[in-house]
Amino acid sequence: MQRVLVVGVTGAGKSTLARGLGGRLGLRYLEMDALYFAGPGWAVNERLVEDVAGLADGPRWVVDSLGYPEVRDLLWERADTVVWLDYPRRVVMPRVLRRSLRRTVTREELFGGNRETWRDWLSREHPAWWAWSQFTTRRREIERRLRDPRFAPLHAVRLGRPRDAAAWLASL
Repeated sequence: MQRVLVVGVTGAGKSTLARGLGGRLGLRYLEMDALYFAGPGWAVNERLVEDVAGLADGPRWVVDSLGYPEVRDLLWERADTVVWLDYPRRVVMPRVLRRSLRRTVTREELFGGNRETWRDWLSREHPAWWAWSQFTTRRREIERRLRDPRFAPLHAVRLGRPRDAAAWLASL
């Protein structure tokens, strides 16, 4: 495990597991949203493909994302392991709601200096709405990729419950 993708739906705990995995194995942790969002107003990094390609060329890393469409294949082709947090909706939705509520109330600074606001909750792009609406689509995309012959060399770890993920991480 030298180049690892931690994938799953919004709110599954990808960043937390990726950060822990990076610390445990001495892998460089790359936060995909921090690479994607470049500034205020949720501005998108115009150099995303170049930035991710350069980082993905590195010998040892862990990324907390399926990957934005622009870099998805690039990451999957360079990874050697995919860890899938395949949790049910009843697990992820309370997590994403608590996280977004905390971020909104505390005005926590996020990627590119952005913050979640109360008005953002009305947008289809808000993490809570996104997690709900994209749950099935995201799961199908991960399943499709894991069956794709291009990615057959990847070692896949599918974890169905948070306690499975904790036990797996502790076993490394």
